[in-house]
Amino acid sequence: MDDEQELGGGNVSDGVVRVGSTVRKPWTPSTPHVLEFMKAVGDAGVDVPVVFGQDEHGRQVTEFIPGRLALASDPLTPAQLHRVGAMVRAIHDASESFVPSPDAQWTTAIPSPGSDLICHNDLAPWNLIIGERWTFIDWDAAAPSTRLWDLAYAAQAFTLSDPGQAPAEAGRHLAAFIDGYGADESLREQLPAAMHQRAAAMYDLLESSHDSGLEPWGSMYVDGHGDHWRAATHYALLHQDSWSKALHAAVR
Repeated sequence: MDDEQELGGGNVSDGVVRVGSTVRKPWTPSTPHVLEFMKAVGDAGVDVPVVFGQDEHGRQVTEFIPGRLALASDPLTPAQLHRVGAMVRAIHDASESFVPSPDAQWTTAIPSPGSDLICHNDLAPWNLIIGERWTFIDWDAAAPSTRLWDLAYAAQAFTLSDPGQAPAEAGRHLAAFIDGYGADESLREQLPAAMHQRAAAMYDLLESSHDSGLEPWGSMYVDGHGDHWRAATHYALLHQDSWSKALHAAVR
């Protein structure tokens, strides 16, 4: 076997390594169902890491995608945000036809308000590889959710994560992302409130985990994630009118 290279950057999964052109992660009760979902999305024409199964050490094996994380790249332009929004839409559309097995298990830290389809649940700059291919990685949090809840998280993470950004500029970025998704009027109407609610849910997870000692969220809370999500939640709430105007202006 090729030498193992530890892959950093993740906050939740330990023991993630690169072996040649593959990524190896611990196998969990939800892994078979996550890999089944990934394969189904890939078979529907979406570019996802290829699923190889399980190695001789019992770890999950998926394709290593060369490139850099969007989080470590220059800020995405409106055209690039439009592209990412379209990627999220392709994943959701592919998920519509996926029917998980009746005994499927899922691991999710934040419950969804619904279960319309299986979603990635962490479509964010820290999980988007940019290179020759633009590909979302780290599908381990896949679980039942809704288009609105998953889209709200992705849109907030990609366009409203910097509370120091002028609301008008953030609104333009948000509109580009949601135009790329091709959101209908109903989604656009619900998104401003949903983005705040989803950011608040993330902050609540971190704060409650710190209070109860639940890891890794408890440590993340004091390592800067708590401050970030507190500010991001306030920002998403404070400028609801700006987000609404930007989203509706984009379809006129």
